[in-house]
Amino acid sequence: MANHKSALKRIRQNEKRNERNKVVRSKTKNVIKSVLTAIEEKSVEDAQNSLKEASKIIGKNAAKGVMHKRAASRKISGLAKKVYQLSASS
Repeated sequence: MANHKSALKRIRQNEKRNERNKVVRSKTKNVIKSVLTAIEEKSVEDAQNSLKEASKIIGKNAAKGVMHKRAASRKISGLAKKVYQLSASS
């Protein structure tokens, strides 16, 4: 266990950030899942709307440092590609 005052504070900060990031990461997963279910149902409008919302949330997470900016870009790009393929096939 840490003995220094600064190390104790760092532990408290890490616990707080971990709780906050847990909520944000689960929200991200739920939004991604909503896009994928809309694609599964072959609903182009729902997929496009949920993609718009998902990219907004994922971008904010990257800006706040919850996830790496390239990882966020990769997720948005993959979802956009799937939505585009759905709209092109319709």
